[in-house]
Amino acid sequence: MADSRRLELTLRKPRLGWFPRPTVIFNGRGQPAQWGTGTWQLSNDEPNELTIFLYNRVWKWGHATITVSPGGDAALVYSPPMFFVGRGRLASASL
Repeated sequence: MADSRRLELTLRKPRLGWFPRPTVIFNGRGQPAQWGTGTWQLSNDEPNELTIFLYNRVWKWGHATITVSPGGDAALVYSPPMFFVGRGRLASASL
């Protein structure tokens, strides 16, 4: 990537219960991830679609999607639902 930047992504694990590692997908390509804070390299020329969900070999839940525009947020936070159903929340870290 000639013109790129870094995105900081914080994946917050719920305090109660067991949760599998989150699945992180940038522009249709799966990326290795674990709970906590990490950084990813993104293109600065075009929008980047970010999708996160949890998967336990039976069903998927906690799905959240956001499009990061060039020059957009540099830090995002993902929070899964409290229980094993529902959507997750993906928002700017400044909120």
